[in-house]
Amino acid sequence: MLVPAEVHPADLPRGDWKSGVADVNGLRMHYVEQGSGPLVLLCHGFPELWYSWRHQIPALAAAGYRVVAPDLRGYGATGGPKAVSEYSIKALVADITGLMDVLGERQCVLVGHDFGAVLTWNAALLAPERLKAVVALSVPYNQRRAPPPLAGIRRAVGNGFNYIVYFQEPGVAEAELEADIPRFLKAFYYSSSAEGVEELQRRPSRSSQARLLDTLVETKRLPSWLRESEFSYYAEQFSRNGLTGPLNWYRNLDGNWESMKAFDEATISLPTLFIAGDRDPVLRNTRPNLERQQITVPGLKRTVILPDCGHWVQQERPDEVTRELIAFLDKVAK
Repeated sequence: MLVPAEVHPADLPRGDWKSGVADVNGLRMHYVEQGSGPLVLLCHGFPELWYSWRHQIPALAAAGYRVVAPDLRGYGATGGPKAVSEYSIKALVADITGLMDVLGERQCVLVGHDFGAVLTWNAALLAPERLKAVVALSVPYNQRRAPPPLAGIRRAVGNGFNYIVYFQEPGVAEAELEADIPRFLKAFYYSSSAEGVEELQRRPSRSSQARLLDTLVETKRLPSWLRESEFSYYAEQFSRNGLTGPLNWYRNLDGNWESMKAFDEATISLPTLFIAGDRDPVLRNTRPNLERQQITVPGLKRTVILPDCGHWVQQERPDEVTRELIAFLDKVAK
């Protein structure tokens, strides 16, 4: 099926871009596909879409892979339920394995950025037989251990602001951010980019009573890695579908911790590649997890920390990320 206009920006590179809709785990999951060969599944983060992989999809297809990038549960043309309980990590992993079933594939290399990396790590625990290897971008593996995630975050920040804590109460973040989706996205993308993070770090700390936009760097210009037409696609998709589904991924953190009790202190043995930017604020806050990966991820083959790169690594530094992906895939997938 050709990509419908509403989910296919006009300025994509030329190529055999196709789209499908799969009946998966109670969803009508939209995905974009290109190429043939071993399957590579690309999982986006927050607040992104399949489109965050626009640079990698044609390059990986040209390198001999069947590349599929879905809009994950709650996002874009997939959409999803409103109930927080429907966003458990086990449901999210079942979405991925269900999509593989529809595609007629037994195994894939799973690649995830941001919350897509969290999904990838958990898929390696819950469905290792379905994966040849994994790639995580920006978020290192965090072994399950006490205390529950939200208690740990609250203890670390005290009375300070934390966006994950702010996202917890249904309706609160939606009321602020959906009032002006382009304003939110521009500030969020810029603040975690290499060019915005230093200014972000200079901003005074805020109390837990602050709103998210009070804590971000607001600018009239887009980060250099994002063209106006590309930004417009993100803004249109999130304006159409809202933020409740994406935010529900965060609202199930403690529930997921509880449901993964059987994997306490589990390690990842699948062949693994980790990529991040050295100016990523998420990496700064998870540095101990990065350093522990030599022990917690015995399958780790390579760690790449890109200089002068922020959080949106596959969009900020697309050529370097693509080269690393192809080199890794050629070793583990063919």
